[in-house]
Amino acid sequence: MMKNLLFLLTLTLMSFRLETNKITWVAIGDSITYLNDHLAETGNRVSKGYLTRVSDELKFLNYINKGYNGWTAAAVAERIESLEVPKADVYTVFLGTNDWWAGRPVGQIEDYKSNKGYSTFYGSIAVIVNAIKKLSPKARIILITPMQRADFVYIADKNNNAYGSYKEKAGQTLEDFADAILKIGAESDLKVIDLYHDKSLGLKKLVKFKRLKIPGTGNYKNYSLKSSFNIPFNPQKDDYPYPPEAIQMTYDGLHPSDSGNQVIANKLIKVLSSLEH
Repeated sequence: MMKNLLFLLTLTLMSFRLETNKITWVAIGDSITYLNDHLAETGNRVSKGYLTRVSDELKFLNYINKGYNGWTAAAVAERIESLEVPKADVYTVFLGTNDWWAGRPVGQIEDYKSNKGYSTFYGSIAVIVNAIKKLSPKARIILITPMQRADFVYIADKNNNAYGSYKEKAGQTLEDFADAILKIGAESDLKVIDLYHDKSLGLKKLVKFKRLKIPGTGNYKNYSLKSSFNIPFNPQKDDYPYPPEAIQMTYDGLHPSDSGNQVIANKLIKVLSSLEH
């Protein structure tokens, strides 16, 4: 009896030690990060987000999801002190796509260097990075560029839609925001995972097609993204343009599908795996 009790106690202590030795990863982001723990909001088109995929592979990691649906980097920066971001060993910052769509100015690298504030994207990232450094001075910070995006149509509300990154918004390209992250990484010697320029997440890979009504008829046709640019979509009357068979690297033109999440996870696994040692 005593031997059994000692054996169980040893197992409990070993399990506790393994848990306490885990590395804490805080993921700061927008809806792409948020959805990892809210899969029902993808219409259950996603079975596992990138955070879960990474932690399933790297058992020594515990992730904390600090993704905020629809938020810009400016919104995160403005509220960073009240978001209860915990101390951690590693942080990822994956923002920018909403700043581009909102027409917020990307700014200049000087805004980052001078910690100008959240009036520009460069300044917003400076606020976030500096807040992390103040909270956890020894933590590793990894920046992630925004992905390219096709025409987005929210699966739960077709009225919530936006054109893709193939054209400018407010005189800026989404690539301007991706390049800002790359420049910030170089300036502060921070690791950057560049999703925007990854060919496997290129514009043509995001959806297989967009199903739209042929103009002047009630019949639907599967259009390639480029050929769909001038075909109107009426959210009030038309069917959802991305049926399940249209899913490729995204399931709605913007948010990663299982395949897209795996691409992101693989890149993070490659970087984070070194933390085990």
